[in-house]
Amino acid sequence: MAQTNINIRMDEELKKQFEEFCSNIGMSMTTAICVFAKMAVKEQKIPFEIVADPFYNLTNIERLKKAVKDVENGKVTVHDIIEVEEDE
Repeated sequence: MAQTNINIRMDEELKKQFEEFCSNIGMSMTTAICVFAKMAVKEQKIPFEIVADPFYNLTNIERLKKAVKDVENGKVTVHDIIEVEEDE
């Protein structure tokens, strides 16, 4: 079977972490991506569950919007930070 190249872009730190992960399980990044592609084609779906970050759920977004409006309208209480020394 003929081989071809693909180019992908990702965050530099993620790439380093992924390279380390692949090394730890004894495979290259190329092999890991090929395994992913083969499973996706075989199963006709992403071969793992993808879930949304709960931070971005609708309820939280609405709460954050309200909090921003409260700050903009001066409806907040500002508290001083009190530093407490820990016992050694």
